[in-house]
Order: sequence, then structure tokens, then C-alpha cells
Amino acid sequence: MRKDYILEKRKYVIVAIILTVALIYVIRLFSLQVINVDYRRYAEGNAFLKKTRYPSRGLIYDRNGKLIVYNQPAYDVMMIPREVKNLDTLDFCNTLGITVEEFRQRLAAMKDRRKNPGYSTYTPQIFLSQLSAEEYGRLQEKLYRYEGFYVQNRIIRQYTYDVAGNLLGNVREVSQSDIEADGYYASGDYTGDLGVEKSYEKILRGEKGVEILLRDAHGRIKGRYEDGLYDVAPVSGRNLTLTIDAELQEYGEYLMQGKIGAIVAIEPQTGEILAMVSSPTYRPSSLIGRERGKNYAALVRDPYKPLYDRSIMAAYPPGSTFKPTQGMILLQEGIISLNTLYPCHHGFLSGGLRVGCHEHSSPIALQPALQTSCNAFFCYGFKAMMDNRTKYKTTAEAFTLWKDYLVSMGYGYKLGVDLPGERRGFIPNSEYYDKYYGRGRWRGLTVISVSIGQGEVLATPLQIANLGATIANRGYYVIPHVVKAIQDTVINPVYLERHRTMVDPQNYQYVAEAMRKAVTDGTCRIGEIPGLEMCGKTGTAQNPHGRDHSAFMGFAPKENPKIAIAVYVENAGFGATYAVPIGSLMIEKYLNRSISPERKYLEERMAASNTIIYSGVKKH
Repeated sequence: MRKDYILEKRKYVIVAIILTVALIYVIRLFSLQVINVDYRRYAEGNAFLKKTRYPSRGLIYDRNGKLIVYNQPAYDVMMIPREVKNLDTLDFCNTLGITVEEFRQRLAAMKDRRKNPGYSTYTPQIFLSQLSAEEYGRLQEKLYRYEGFYVQNRIIRQYTYDVAGNLLGNVREVSQSDIEADGYYASGDYTGDLGVEKSYEKILRGEKGVEILLRDAHGRIKGRYEDGLYDVAPVSGRNLTLTIDAELQEYGEYLMQGKIGAIVAIEPQTGEILAMVSSPTYRPSSLIGRERGKNYAALVRDPYKPLYDRSIMAAYPPGSTFKPTQGMILLQEGIISLNTLYPCHHGFLSGGLRVGCHEHSSPIALQPALQTSCNAFFCYGFKAMMDNRTKYKTTAEAFTLWKDYLVSMGYGYKLGVDLPGERRGFIPNSEYYDKYYGRGRWRGLTVISVSIGQGEVLATPLQIANLGATIANRGYYVIPHVVKAIQDTVINPVYLERHRTMVDPQNYQYVAEAMRKAVTDGTCRIGEIPGLEMCGKTGTAQNPHGRDHSAFMGFAPKENPKIAIAVYVENAGFGATYAVPIGSLMIEKYLNRSISPERKYLEERMAASNTIIYSGVKKH
């Protein structure tokens, strides 16, 4: 009985041992085949070589169908570390045109898991990227000598028009954060950086494919696995058609050379951006090839910040380009009529505060005040609104309504352009001043400078141009955008919607008439274009750090306008000195496709002038 019992117990022990051993094997196999990626890579790597097939990146055209950005083949030298054997390092380096020291540095960087977290001796690693066709040709002749190395075909960007660096952006190698954020990417892939390349990355990049090659026991390639049955073809990225006129963009950069600032030109009825110039800028071709890193570092160090897109990122005091908004708010609120007169004895004077102005007739009404850019008129009008206790219970209530008008006109918040990095500008609210001065302890006179686009008010060149488009449309705007069409895709409907402001169209008409008079017999006279009814408004924005900024906002023709524009030139003095001529030349170039002989002198003067010298920034 006892012997049977012992045998019975032993049976259970043996079964338990067998099950335990089996479980250990199952866990180990699971670990090796599922959890342990390196083992799986090793096993697959012995039998297969999976080569990524990169798609052709989408092409980029301008609004007239001219090719701006296209692709050119480049070649990456790939290395599978565990397969490198008997390498003649000196010969290899001479073939690639690098030193032995560079070879060692590249190997060390490749193996540094902080810089290259995806490093594995079993998987392909980039050794040298973006060989030219000539370099590839030299390598291809000797590639059979270098075990463990092969060439991966790539695509790099090329530019028909080497302009619009900030707007187009560029393509760079992905970082670890890019890989973690999007499973599409692997180490060595490329992604859009800045501009259109970044904001439309998922449309431009396409879908990667894969080619599976079969190895023999010695690791030699024996052909395609199953005759390519399991290969996946890459899918090319979709093409973009931009709203930009490439020739106008090129012309704008020509006029802005030697200057710090921006130009934004918009087609009013559609919100399509015709040109977006940030100056100083850079040539997009400088950020391709193996020199990209060095050139990018130089741009980062440049004290004039060419990578900083001033057209959408710089928030400036708009100066007198802001006065049309004030005139329309005062008209809409019934604070003034077209016949209301305010005095201007070389400026605004109230409660011991003085805001200066230049010589012109006095007293003055709204339209002549816009024509001559009178500061006093808008200061008196703003004060009358803020202090009106018949319409508004408090200054804060009046100021809140004032801000609401400006927000409806596209100020104070991002407009929503389809580019990365847009700034919102700044329109203060009553809470801002309550915090600064104390609740109920400020009046219209306290913040009078905002009425002429100074003080705390800040706007981007895009917002100023959008005001020009809104006046051109007599009261509505379409969100400005730079992509006109996407291949096989409907454009985002947000870029088709009309945004109406809180001001009646008739009040916009009054302002448009005044802006026309500013060109024929006012502060914008130098911008008059023969045969075109241009409307404009100058701006001379005070700058506490140096010379005033030169600004201009306008559109043309007066009826059925085709282009609205804003020009902002830092440290350039009066608006009529630089911004107005540049703006009018841009308008003439777009509408007439050339500059009339009698205005060629103006074109030459603008292109040759240098205002960077007044910026106070020293280039080292």
C-alpha cells in the first residue's frame, strides 16, 4: 500500500518536472522569438535582407503651374556592422573621399546609443548619407570589395526657383522624438522641417515600400525572395500647388535684400498668399546634401536670424497702418460721422499729455485724417469713445467692445495660416490694464497710444496684409493660406469660408476712398502707379531701440481688387521712404508683370539700399 502511494507521488513529481521544463522552453522561445528583437533580427538577417524602398516626395508647383520643388536621386551608404569583414579601410575611405579619422568618428557616432538609440549590429545603419551621382559611381565600381556595405537609393530636394526658404521649409533627418511620435519613421528617415514641408509632411512624404532579398548561408544576396511576391511598392507623395507666384516672390526678395523685415501679398477674394517674404532669408538649396548640417549651424548663428520667418512670427507695432481700423470702429459706434472735425495743432493735447503730429490743415475730418495720417484725429476719437458714459457704463466696457471689433478684423489671435510658427500679435484687454493700473484707475487718455497703433498693440505682417484684404473686400476676409490645391484631395474648407467683421461694408468704402486719396494726394504719393488705382496707408512705427520702422498697407485696384499687401522694414524711418515704394513696386509687378520705365529708378534704389546698418546688430 505504502509502495503504491510512493509510486503515485513520484508520478506526479515527474509530470510536474516535465511540465516545468516545457514551460521554461515555451517562455524562452517566446522571449527569443517575440520579446527579444535582436534575436529575431539575427534570425531574419541570416536569411533575408529587407531594403526599404523610399517613395518619391510630392512635387511643389506655384499658382501658375511652374515647378518650384522637385526630386533628385541621392544615395546613402548603408552598413550592417556584423557583416563587415576584411575591410580595407584606407581604400574604402579614399573611394568615399573621407579620412580614416572621419571613418572612426562615424563608427563611434553610429554605436553611441544616445545619438542612435536604434543601433543594432544586425540591422542596416547609415554610414554616409546623400552621395552625389559622381560619388555613387566611384563607389559602385568597388562595392563588391566591401562586405557588409550596400547603397540605399534616396531622394533629395532640388529647386527651380532658389527662393522662399522660410515658406517652403526643408527636409532633415528624423530625430528620436520624431520616431517616438510617429511610427512611420525609422532611424535615418527624413521629414519636413519648417514651412510647407513641415505643415504638409504627411501629404508630401508618401508611403514607404520594402524589397525582401534572399541570402545564402554565407550572407550573399541570391535574389528576390519568392520573386518579389512579398515586396511592397512605395506610394509617391501627393503634389502641392501653392498660392505663391514664384516670380513675384523672387522679385520681393530682390527688393528686400539688405533689409530686415517682411512682405505679405494676398489675393483678397480668396485669401491666397501671393508672396511671403522674410528678410534676411536663405536659399533653400543650402540645406540639402552633406553640407546641410554646417550650413544650418551657420544660419542659426547668424545675428540677423534668417531662419526666423518675420512674415508670421514677428509681432510689430503696426503704427499708422492701424488707423483705418480706428476710423471704422468710430463710425460704426456712431462716435463720429464723416463730417466730425477734430483739431490738430501739431498733435493731440489733453490733460497735459501731448502726442505729436506733422503739418496739415486743422480741424480735420476722418477721410483727410487717413489721407494725411493725422495722429490727433484718432487720439480724440478714441478718447471720445472711451469716455462716453451715455453709450458705455465704464471705460472697461468701451475698451472690451473696441477689442471685439479688432478681433473680428483678424487682430489679437492667430489667423490660422497653414504654416508652422504663426504668432498671434497682441491686443490688450481691459483686464490687462486693470492689472497694470488697478481696476477703474485708467481712462482713454491713459492708453491713448493704442489708437495710433503704438503702445501695447502688436501685429504680424500677415495680420496687417489681412487688414488690407478686408478693406479691399469691403468687410470680409478669407483665412490667408499658401496651398491652393492638393493632388487628389479637396482643400480644407476652412480656407474657403468668408469671415465678416463687425463693421458695415459702407464704412469700409469710406476708408477705401480715403486710402485712394492718400496715394493721389497724401502720404503715399511716391507709390502712385500710372494706370492703376492703388489705395494705401503709410505707417511709421516708433521703435524704442533705434530708428523708426517703415510700414505700408494697401491694395489695388480700388474696385475689384486683385492684390492686397503689407510691407514692414525695420529701422528704415518713414513709411514713405521704403515700405511704400516696395509695396507699390510689388503691386505693379504682379498686375502688369513688369515695371514701367519711369519707375525703374525707384526699383533700382530699393534693391540697392541697405537699412540693416541702422539695426544696431553687428555681424561677427
